[in-house]
Amino acid sequence: MNNAIVLLKVSKYRINEVAETIVDLDGVSEVYSVAGQYDLAVVIRASGDSQVASLVTEQILKAEGILSSETLIAFRAYSRYDLEHIFSIGMD
Repeated sequence: MNNAIVLLKVSKYRINEVAETIVDLDGVSEVYSVAGQYDLAVVIRASGDSQVASLVTEQILKAEGILSSETLIAFRAYSRYDLEHIFSIGMD
């Protein structure tokens, strides 16, 4: 599993539209609207480097309204959420 985060600057009139388009792509797990230098943060969970490359260059960046991007490739994941979620199944 390869993970990446794509940070996007988007035309202010198209942020919601771009987010809704990107979240439906296979391999995109989440899209966050964020404050600061970027408008959207896209979390990719892909089967390999080639799927990450395809998602970013052939699909995400073709969305109308994207002004610029920065892609961060993850080396390791540190998360308490995944473990807490797994061990809390059925605890409701």
